[in-house]
Amino acid sequence: MQSTSTANVSAIGPSAWSSPQRRSLAGACLAHALHDGYTDQLYALLPVWQAEFGLSYAGLAMVRALYSGTMGGLQVPGDRLITRLGPRAALALATFVAAAGYLVMALPCGFPGLCAGLILAGIGSSVQHPRASLLVTNAYGKSARGPLGIYNFAGDLGKATFPAVVALLLPIATWRPVIGFTAIVGLAVAAALLVLVPRQPFIAPVEEKSTARPQGRGGFGLLLTIGALDTATRMGYLLFLPFLLHTRGGTEAVVGLGLALLFIGGALGKAACGWLGQRLGVVWSVIVTEAATALLIAATLMLPLAPMLVVLPLLGIVLNGTSSVLYGTVPELAPKGDVGRGFALFYTGVIGAGGLAPIAYGAIADHSNRTIGVLAAALTAAVIIPLVLALRPAVDGALAQQDA
Repeated sequence: MQSTSTANVSAIGPSAWSSPQRRSLAGACLAHALHDGYTDQLYALLPVWQAEFGLSYAGLAMVRALYSGTMGGLQVPGDRLITRLGPRAALALATFVAAAGYLVMALPCGFPGLCAGLILAGIGSSVQHPRASLLVTNAYGKSARGPLGIYNFAGDLGKATFPAVVALLLPIATWRPVIGFTAIVGLAVAAALLVLVPRQPFIAPVEEKSTARPQGRGGFGLLLTIGALDTATRMGYLLFLPFLLHTRGGTEAVVGLGLALLFIGGALGKAACGWLGQRLGVVWSVIVTEAATALLIAATLMLPLAPMLVVLPLLGIVLNGTSSVLYGTVPELAPKGDVGRGFALFYTGVIGAGGLAPIAYGAIADHSNRTIGVLAAALTAAVIIPLVLALRPAVDGALAQQDA
């Protein structure tokens, strides 16, 4: 029997909901761009902190880990702590806390103030991924895969914008005012989220069709493993890419160009592959992107510099695009149908894999050579193919349950 709310939605028509849906997606994208920008702008600040505080490279890694470790480790507990808040309040509060962390860093409190600010900013950013992803999922229901790809793409826009702005401002101002400026931007975004995101979250009616996913727990564990391996492939290859370009005669400018081409392709891939997954299906989308990833990574070991630069945007599309397909599958396989917790667990896994993978692939290269390290990253992408085939029954079962 059709529920009253579903009947009302049908009577009103889908166009009546377009504004709340778009506002929800826009708010999630705005939050994602800011928080991912906050994360990656730290790379531009590390050399400045090394010079000012006399840090070793290991010390720099530990300083950055104060932020990334806090953000990754608090995905699940942070999400559960604010689960009673609506998405609007949760995203605004998370953004305010992250911006407050950067304000603390901007204060003249020395190295302890820097560390305290990084931890506070990490606490705020830990909430964004699961809450914003849940906001998009609730707004679009069964059709959320494509919008989640757009949400994913928005994070890459922040990654491209914030480090570039910080790098441009550092030659004309000291780092504390620069960080203070980004903190003010964060406070403005927090206020904008209160205006932009609907006060009462719109729940797409298709979500009423299924509240329990008994097959989701086993399927979710396999999905999480695939997500972790996909992230490991990406981070492992990024570790070696600058050196591959150098060995082909690339200058520092060419290395920057190569990275930019890969990231541009990655941003396009995140936007496009979410829609691809919605049309081609999860399993075949992942098979295509991972097979192409493995082949193109291997190709960059053999190509001269110019053809390699041509290939990098294509590699970026498939290297990053798989993540949108996987993120879009989280709502379908979330344990016990708890989508918010599912996203929190998934982001914990992929962030952890992103941190550990460069260490693992670097150790492989140290004990063999760089070529073996790159091939290990390609092999990781290939290993995902049989795993996603094993995931097919869980995905098919979840889709059948949604349609029941």
